[in-house]
Amino acid sequence: MNSAPSIPSAPPPPPARPAASAVSGKAVRPGDRIFLGLSRGSGIALLVIMAAIAVFLTVRSVIAISGDHANFLTYLEWNTSGPEPKFGIAVLAFGTVVSSVIAMVIAVPVAVGIALFISHYAPRKLASPLGYVIDLLAAVPSIIYGLWGALFLVPHLTGLYSWLDDYFGWTGIFSYADEAPRALFTVGILLAIMILPIVTSVSREVFLQAPKMHEEAALALGATRWEVIRMSVLPFGRSGIISASMLGLGRALGETMAVATVLSPSFLINLSLLNPGGGTFAQNIASKFSEADEFGQDALIASGLVLFVITLLVNGAARMIIARRKEYSGANA
Repeated sequence: MNSAPSIPSAPPPPPARPAASAVSGKAVRPGDRIFLGLSRGSGIALLVIMAAIAVFLTVRSVIAISGDHANFLTYLEWNTSGPEPKFGIAVLAFGTVVSSVIAMVIAVPVAVGIALFISHYAPRKLASPLGYVIDLLAAVPSIIYGLWGALFLVPHLTGLYSWLDDYFGWTGIFSYADEAPRALFTVGILLAIMILPIVTSVSREVFLQAPKMHEEAALALGATRWEVIRMSVLPFGRSGIISASMLGLGRALGETMAVATVLSPSFLINLSLLNPGGGTFAQNIASKFSEADEFGQDALIASGLVLFVITLLVNGAARMIIARRKEYSGANA
């Protein structure tokens, strides 16, 4: 005897939809509503402040650039006085970019190595004090770094510069004329020391968030400590390293007092990084703003607008790089 065909069971009911208040974004409790308002207001205030800064810089820059009798982007001198002022940012842009690149090349690999040592190699009794010292270095004022650079770093770089000139002077980039080593390479070394704590601290916190299950699974398969770091920790922390590097680069681009203390500025693009020459946006503004007239201040503000744009472009590029690596960032933003 054939059994009756089974009747398919009804599908399970769909999950309950959230309340209308949650969908519309309105908080239910007064505390949630207050917190939502404060958070939203903080975000709007940040956008308003950024827009106000951009408008102020643009208005004052237009006044200066309209009165410039030279090409603002390519002219190699800075003379804002007289009936026909001529000034340009070519030397400042060159010095700012070159010194920041030198700082990043030196600081980022060292910072990542220190962060890996603290997070995965050093014993706990050593990792905690070392991490505290690194965090403490980030709080040292810029003028202290500048004084240390002028009184200690500059006199002790003569031997290094002579060695670079002996072996790499033929490149032209490392030729040295036996002058005081107050050059862009000195600035890059000092900036690297200054941004090292920032990149190290952020990278260390990112490495500590790496999934422990992934590391244990790699160890169980026979991977060495370095293979675990290469296959599990570094891919997970790649976006964090980029973010930390951009934070450090932001400080390097806008550093003022330390650069002004160790650099002998001159409006000359010198291809040798070991000889005096060049300048940076921040250093030029700090050294000339107090003595400039109203038009000269507008010209300095115009150079500040260029630095503002460069910073925005750098951060935007970093954001695009992180967005392309969402699988490592842990976020879908």
